[in-house]
Amino acid sequence: MIFDCDGVLVDSEPIACAVLAESLGEIGLQTSAEDCMRDYVGRWWPDSVAMIEAQLGAPLPAGFAAEYRRRQFAALAAAVEPVPGVVEALERIPVGTCVASNGPPEKMEVTLGRAGLLERFQGKVFSAAAVARGKPAPDLFLHAATRMGCDPSACLVVEDSPLGIEAAAAAGMRALGFSGERDPAPLRAAGAETFAEMKRLPELLGFGG
Repeated sequence: MIFDCDGVLVDSEPIACAVLAESLGEIGLQTSAEDCMRDYVGRWWPDSVAMIEAQLGAPLPAGFAAEYRRRQFAALAAAVEPVPGVVEALERIPVGTCVASNGPPEKMEVTLGRAGLLERFQGKVFSAAAVARGKPAPDLFLHAATRMGCDPSACLVVEDSPLGIEAAAAAGMRALGFSGERDPAPLRAAGAETFAEMKRLPELLGFGG
């Protein structure tokens, strides 16, 4: 069973998007945290950079990515929390689990560490930094399946972005879309079965009542 990290295990996306919106505003691209949630959540950073530069009409300033990452990590280390209900859900899921995220390993160390989940997934945290293409390409999920010794067709993915759902489908994996308080329609349009409360996940998988 493969979990995305941001928005599925840790409630990091509002924090990261607020930092990104502020950082983009400082270089002349006025946007909001809500816009960043819409445009960049679940997206591989190189693809996000291409979108940002297209809107800017110029390359990002030297050092932008490093400074944004520094600010983001500091904000996450100070405030990120586990997604409500996820710790309890994980304790009730009796199958092998891992994490596969477009985010860099250092970010997951910060977020999973702060949320108290890093030890649970020790040695089973996979980043798009290890593959040629991030989501929505299937590379990361296939890499995770290989490392876990699983057939892709036997894997279930839990995602919160349409791009992640597309990646799971491309890898030949079943996908569940966690919508939380957001509109589930984009996840359904991407082909996911959706659910809004993480505490319901074990029952959806048939693991007890």
